[in-house]
Amino acid sequence: MSQQYGETTATIPSGETNPTQRYEEARAAAARAMSNVAIIPDQPPTTGTMAAVDQEVDPELLSYRGFKFGAAFFGWLIAIAMSVLLMAAVAGAALGTAQVLDYTTNDAKADPGAASVTVAAVTVLMLTLAFYAGGYVAGRLARFDGGRNGFGVWMIALVVSVLAAGVGALLNHQYDFLTDLDRPDIALSNDTLSMGGIIAAAALLLLTLGAAILGGKSGKRYHDKIDRLLD
Repeated sequence: MSQQYGETTATIPSGETNPTQRYEEARAAAARAMSNVAIIPDQPPTTGTMAAVDQEVDPELLSYRGFKFGAAFFGWLIAIAMSVLLMAAVAGAALGTAQVLDYTTNDAKADPGAASVTVAAVTVLMLTLAFYAGGYVAGRLARFDGGRNGFGVWMIALVVSVLAAGVGALLNHQYDFLTDLDRPDIALSNDTLSMGGIIAAAALLLLTLGAAILGGKSGKRYHDKIDRLLD
């Protein structure tokens, strides 16, 4: 078979196809291959640990995650300082209010239940606010895992309180300090005082724990805002 273009004659062997035919065959094969390809849409990231890891822009930041003792320790110091300041402010305000309203010790003894509940509620509230501040500081310092570091603030406070109570009990066993302590005479039964103390202690533990964790998450949110602005 031969093709003639102007004066030039090209001869193509009979057993071979021309380039145009080979091109058309290649196009047909590519079309058949593309028709057999199934397009799978992108799957959204699953919730959980793997999703959280995938959302990290820089994998090197993973080394800074987790509980940080330094952040929790300084958060605990802030919680103690805030406790002292808030209790001092409340004591001053209560003293001024008592002077204005002419509220005396005899009035408190006349209604010991209300006075005890008021003192316990105010104390728990002030300590809750103090632990929120401590958790917030821990979350800001740690940058990651604010809730976990806020929990660390609460745990440090709990361990220190248990150790202090143990040392106090040991010293009292050796020197019997409580015998010489002038305790106020409260016109409430021992069962009532015990039940009230248990309720107050449980409320104090739960509320300070929740406040510390919430404060830690609030402190971490500051860094989240910066990260969103940098993205």
